[in-house]
Amino acid sequence: MAAVDLGSNSFHMVVARLQHGQITIIDRLREMVRLASGLSENGHLDDASHDRGIDCLSRFGQRLAGLAPEHVRIVGTNTLRRLRGGEFLVAAEDALGHPVEVISGVEEARLIYLGASHSVPNTAGSTLVIDIGGGSTELISGQGYVPERMESLFMGCVGMSQRFFADGKLTTKRFEKARLAVRLELRPVKSAFRRPNWGQVVGSSGTIRAAARVAQALGESESGVSITALDEMVQRMVAARRIGKVELPGLSAERLPVFPGGLAILIEVMATLRLKHLQVAEGSLREGLLYD
Repeated sequence: MAAVDLGSNSFHMVVARLQHGQITIIDRLREMVRLASGLSENGHLDDASHDRGIDCLSRFGQRLAGLAPEHVRIVGTNTLRRLRGGEFLVAAEDALGHPVEVISGVEEARLIYLGASHSVPNTAGSTLVIDIGGGSTELISGQGYVPERMESLFMGCVGMSQRFFADGKLTTKRFEKARLAVRLELRPVKSAFRRPNWGQVVGSSGTIRAAARVAQALGESESGVSITALDEMVQRMVAARRIGKVELPGLSAERLPVFPGGLAILIEVMATLRLKHLQVAEGSLREGLLYD
């Protein structure tokens, strides 16, 4: 079976086999298409982003060929929710050979929790899952594999990077403005997720995995990511002054352009919710689709 996640920053596909009640991943494909970067305020997608997306989905479609329709699920998230006109969706379904389901933010949060919670040890107490995508950020609390409170917030690493760091300049003032914007988005929901006694705090998505790799390379954390490590990353980025001059060990060149916005979201979420450390989950939305 296969699950495809048409995200605002990257398109992902996982192919898995179900044997004796266990899911085994046999193939993963990922391409950073940055669809959100080509979306205008009135919901129209530019030609270059459209073509990047369809080229990627044509390759995905080749891998999906031969799979039974009932064994494939394809979902679109924030950018496809905002997209006006059906041209891209029609072309996407044609390239994939399967229908695309545009899901709500709450459904996205539910599936993220399902994938993340299955990829970390099941511990006593409540679990908090944080996922920072290209166009939205999800906060989900739950018990075991069952989500209880799900929120999808209109802020992501692509949008925040475009809004505050579009020209490549990195300053303390810009990070402060970005963090203030995050704080305002969190205001209506922070009381529901600010608890002193989480059983575990888990982060998923590319931004958080990238931050954890950098934290480990800097010697700031053996696993996961701490808020002190994130402070160090901000300081190093500000010292570099421009995105093109940033040197953070463990950070890929393709992640770098959207990392400042994602970093601002992550550090402010952790500060607002009074979290000192989080662990990283390998599972996210596409794994949630498989388990669902």
